[in-house]
Amino acid sequence: MQSKNFKTEIDGRELSVEIGKLAEQANGAVTIKYGDTVALVTCVISDKPREGVNYLPLMVDYEEKMYAAGKIKGSRFIKREGRPTDEAILSGRVIDRTIRPLFNSKIRNDIQVVITILSFDGENDPVIPGLIGASIALSISNIPWNGPVAGISIGKKDEKWVINPINGDNLEANLSLIVAGTGAKINMIEGGANEIAEKEIVVALETASKQIKKLIEFQHSIIKEFQPKKIELDLPKADEELKKEVEKFIGDKLEKAIYLSDNEDLADDEQLGKAKRMDKVNALKDDLGNFIEGKYEGDAQKIEEALGLFEEKIDETVHENVLEKNKRPDGRKLDEVRKLSCEVGILPRTHGSGLFNRGQTQALSVVTLGPPGAEQLLDEMEQEGTKRFMHHYNFPPFSVGDVSPMRGPGRREIGHGALAEKALFPLMPNKEDFPYTIRVVSEILSSNGSSSMASVCGSTLALLDAGVPIKNNAAGIAMGLMMNSGGSKYKVLTDIQGPEDHHGDMDLKVAGTKKGVTALQMDVKVDGLSLNILEDALRQAKKAREEILDKMEATIKIPRPDLSSYAPRVFRLKINSNRIGDVIGPGGKMINKIIDETGAEIDIEDDGTVFVSCDKSEGAKKAITWIESLTRELKPGEIFQGKVMKVTDFGAFVELVPGQEGLVHISEFAPKDKKIKNLEGVVSRGDIITVRIKEIDDLGRINLSLFKKDSRM
Repeated sequence: MQSKNFKTEIDGRELSVEIGKLAEQANGAVTIKYGDTVALVTCVISDKPREGVNYLPLMVDYEEKMYAAGKIKGSRFIKREGRPTDEAILSGRVIDRTIRPLFNSKIRNDIQVVITILSFDGENDPVIPGLIGASIALSISNIPWNGPVAGISIGKKDEKWVINPINGDNLEANLSLIVAGTGAKINMIEGGANEIAEKEIVVALETASKQIKKLIEFQHSIIKEFQPKKIELDLPKADEELKKEVEKFIGDKLEKAIYLSDNEDLADDEQLGKAKRMDKVNALKDDLGNFIEGKYEGDAQKIEEALGLFEEKIDETVHENVLEKNKRPDGRKLDEVRKLSCEVGILPRTHGSGLFNRGQTQALSVVTLGPPGAEQLLDEMEQEGTKRFMHHYNFPPFSVGDVSPMRGPGRREIGHGALAEKALFPLMPNKEDFPYTIRVVSEILSSNGSSSMASVCGSTLALLDAGVPIKNNAAGIAMGLMMNSGGSKYKVLTDIQGPEDHHGDMDLKVAGTKKGVTALQMDVKVDGLSLNILEDALRQAKKAREEILDKMEATIKIPRPDLSSYAPRVFRLKINSNRIGDVIGPGGKMINKIIDETGAEIDIEDDGTVFVSCDKSEGAKKAITWIESLTRELKPGEIFQGKVMKVTDFGAFVELVPGQEGLVHISEFAPKDKKIKNLEGVVSRGDIITVRIKEIDDLGRINLSLFKKDSRM
């Protein structure tokens, strides 16, 4: 196949697409270039459906290659790329969440989309060409898909909107979002903000949509050139006879199972209410399975189809009750938050802890403070340097009553942890004001709706308990949506859980302070949402967020005045950067001596900022005194009681302060108008003598004279 090239511009920068040159055996393959960032995007579908699955088996893999940025992995022993970095996993999730809603959910053939970053220019975020490339590859392939989609990143800097900011442009920006959609609708949002008002976010989404429409038109021109013929997959077809049998059997039983009756008011006992609903729904499901098995003589396929129809009926019932009756399964109002409770300081030896409960979702967040040297080192394709604030999220199987192996964090855990970290990051104190490395771990002990947003709440409580001077308090909430098939009617739901989450059309997580939004993430199960729906959802989320913050602040509102007695003490001092070598010493001899004798940790930055940390403040203060002595700027005329460190034929070396010595010439010890040949019997090593700095020469050598009041003279 002869390669074909296509070009367009995104806000003045060229985006080029080449098709037909690389990866010719994939169902679809695109090489996409933006600046000097290049991604190869491929998609492949298996020949046959995978047996035994009841979901769409889509895999999206985002592969960062160190060679793309001209780097070799920093590890001394392992130079080959291995497990994807957290950043690569998050980029893959952005693309997955964008393209997944546009597949027929009944597809059971394995589909894999692989985004391989071949070149990275250090400026253009690879996730944007990767996302667009995934859409083009799927669109020109024979894989059934309801695209195209496109995405851009948008930021705000100096009160101006910036499309696809160059890496680094957003460092001072108030907003950084990735927005994707089909042109008319938005179907994915991911990003952070610095306490931005909801109306500003709506303007950002509107601005992004205009750019997305242009990219959709560009993709349509490519699709028209290839005119791909989509394969016909063996999808489950509706058995109208079976559907009638299922609906007849269910009758009004499902309504009674999902919704509590008037004499079963369990609104204040979510666990009991959920358990009753699940018991009733599962019992009805089992009864349906037994009925179909008897009617169709154990036909496994018929049973599977019937259970699928049962799930569709739940979906239909939940939608209908919300849209027509404002009726939710647990009886709450559409904008009502579940019961809240908060506690702090529940773990005696940690540096800070907070327990947040919202309904049946429970997050225990724990803060650990460390010295600057505990910062995370970054060695990735896109990033180098250090990271001083970290939020990690754990989701053990018992939190949902499951049994499964305890392994490392999966993509979901990494994604949820990163979202909460993004929500809290703008609120962290500057290193100059609070020179600690901060790690927060959120343990999800029970989950029934938006544990990531519960993590934001629990982490805020824990940070306040730890005495971290965060700029404002943050909370988060998950918003849902029920919409009819035409999109003409919809209802936004606050604090979704259970069937609303599973069968709803949107999962919008909004975190922030009373001032504004700090993080935003949206997934949909439909082809996209209009701006007016998102505007309503953001407005309703703000109301819930403020209600949650009021409850949290009734427990703890401001940081504790003192750190935990178990937290290390970190002190900051400034020295002349030219004196850093005096603190380190030859081969690190001096700094290691200070560390060994004081028990302190010492971190020195290039500008001469020194951080001294120690579990005991006495050790830190001793180390600080030592460093100040080593780097003290001595001046002519100063007088010292110094210790003789060495006696030579030409004079005595005297220590003025630790690490700094000067020379008293032999002539200084001779009586007036006389000379002496040596200092034997005049001065000895270890003697304490009073000296004055006579001069400091251009090489930093200190010449001393004896102070005239010295008893020896």
